[in-house]
This record gives sequence, C-alpha cells and structure tokens, in this order.
Amino acid sequence: MSDANQRTSLQKFFTTEAIGGMLLLAAAVMAMILKNSAYGDNYSAFLETPVAVTIGVMDGALDIKKPLLLWINDGLMAIFFFMIGMEVKREILIGQFSDIKQTILPIIAGIGGIAVPAIFYFLLTADNPEAIQGWAIPTATDIAFALGILALVGPGVPVALKLFLMTLAIIDDIGALAIIAFFFTSKLSMTAIIVAGISVVALITMSIRGVTRLAPYIFVGLILWASVLKSGVHATLAGVILGFCIPMGPREPGRETESPLQMLIHEVHPWAAFFILPLFAFANAGISLTGMKLADLFTGVPLAIMVGLLVGKQVGVFGFSWLAIKMKLCELPEGISWQQLYGAAILCGVGFTMSLFIGSL
Repeated sequence: MSDANQRTSLQKFFTTEAIGGMLLLAAAVMAMILKNSAYGDNYSAFLETPVAVTIGVMDGALDIKKPLLLWINDGLMAIFFFMIGMEVKREILIGQFSDIKQTILPIIAGIGGIAVPAIFYFLLTADNPEAIQGWAIPTATDIAFALGILALVGPGVPVALKLFLMTLAIIDDIGALAIIAFFFTSKLSMTAIIVAGISVVALITMSIRGVTRLAPYIFVGLILWASVLKSGVHATLAGVILGFCIPMGPREPGRETESPLQMLIHEVHPWAAFFILPLFAFANAGISLTGMKLADLFTGVPLAIMVGLLVGKQVGVFGFSWLAIKMKLCELPEGISWQQLYGAAILCGVGFTMSLFIGSL
C-alpha cells in the first residue's frame, strides 16, 4: 500500500471511529432513559425475546436458542472481534506492528493500562470475594469513544497521537481477549471443541494454500462460531481466529488488487462502528437507577471501576510510558509532547464498550 493510500485509509478509520463513538454515546444514553422510564419493562422484555437457529447437524448439537441480548453479545460482537482480528493481522504485516521500534511504547503503555487498573480494582474490593470477580472491567480502552472525543477537540490533534491511541487500543483489545479466554470460560464441551479444532485447521489450511475466495472462510467461520459458542469458550474468540485467517495476499496473483483482508476491513468497519457497537451499547447500558443513591457510586464496585479507569489508566499508561522512555527502551514519538501523551492516558480511561462487554460475561 502506498503512503498516500495508507494516509487516506487511516483518515477514513479515524473519521469512522469518531462518528461511531458519538453514536455509541447516544445509544447508551437512550438505553438509560428507556430503562428508567415507563417503557423500562418493554425494553427488558425486548432484549429477552428468544431467538432460535436450527442447524440440523450432529443431532442438534449445534442448534442455538438464546435471548436477543445474547445474540447481540455473542453473535454481533463476534463480527466486531472478527474486525479486530483482521486489523491486528494487517498491523503486524504492513502496519504499526511491522516495525517493532514503533510498537514498543504503545505495547508497554498498554501493559500498564491493563495491569494498574486491575491492581487498583483488586485493592479496593479485596474484602469482597464476589466483587473482586469484576477485576477485568477497568482494564479496557474504548478507541471509538477516545477518537470521538479527539474529534471534538478539533483538527489540531497530531496524527501520531491518534496512531498511538489506535495501537494502544489494539494492545488493550488483545489483552481483553486473553482475559476472556483464560478467566471467563465456563464448563467445556469436548464435542464442540473438537468441531472447533477441525474448523480452525480448515481455516489455517485454506489460508496457507492461498485460497482467496471468501465464501469458504465465511462458511467454515460460521461453523467455528457455533461450535465455540457451544463449547463453553466465549464465541467472540471465533471472530478473532477467523480474522487472523483471512488472506492478506491479492485476490488475483500478479495484479495489484486489494486483498480479501483489506476489502473486508473496509466493508465491516462501518457496520461495526455505526451499527454493531451502538446496538451493543443500547442493549447493555440500560441500568435501572431505581433506589440508587448518589453515594452508592462512591462505594464498592462502582468506586473500584471509577478509580481503575480514571486513576489507574492514567498511572498505568503515562507512568509506564514515562519509565520506558526514561530507561531509553523507546522514544517519545515525533510530534507528540508530554502533555499530549498525558492527555491520551486520560482518554484511555474511557473503557465503555469493552468494559460493558467484560461486565456482561
């Protein structure tokens, strides 16, 4: 990809994320209003509407019957994670992650942004075994909200700062995926795991053999999603695996055409930003405030989450970045000041989407 095309692609990405962040906020506010209005019961009943899909193989082992809320969280969010998987693969092959020198700072900042908020949460809930299970909630960064806020600041924000935020958010997403895989997995079904394993082998084989038609990947990907969902492992991980297996090479060898991966990112990204994430926020942000007092926000789990996101993220992201730069492990990116880096650390405390997602597990 030429430098001009890459700049255009990045500009489209930032614009889409910024607008998507505003839609996300609007959807969350609408959910809160509905839940706490006379239509609150209708809102809840709508999300509990049962939806069934009969696949008709293996004596119904892969048939799925879930409430609409879980179809959004396990189904549509798998498409969002599919996009994340593709973006990470692209960044590794031709983007920010292809040059390890450019990724050291956001990787270290990302580690700090995951570890420190979790530690803060743990310290504030250590005396409550049930509350401590939510330790992963303040570890996430919401790139859509962060870029949406940057868009409100104006056009003077350095591109380097946006790239830093984007890379840091991807690191956070990888960390969140690892947390989901290792800490939020229920009782396992070996039959479904075997089907999932066969599906993964099929996807990898197609990718290695240079299959560029998308239909086989989507077909096997659907089987993978259904089997992972039935296995007890969170179904969104199927989206990440499928994303990593989509080929990066040109659809017509020898010609400079857009790769299946690049094409799918361009197609899926607007759907994820403008539809999937706002719908997810609408379905999960409806919290009843009945009987809740303002003082309740400053005790227990709410306090731990706020401290983790608002304080832990700043300490983790900026503190780890400062240490890494002072220890000469990396350099402050050109065009970014210390003040702007600290501002980015504050924005990392907007962990809305992934925090809601982990909180729903």
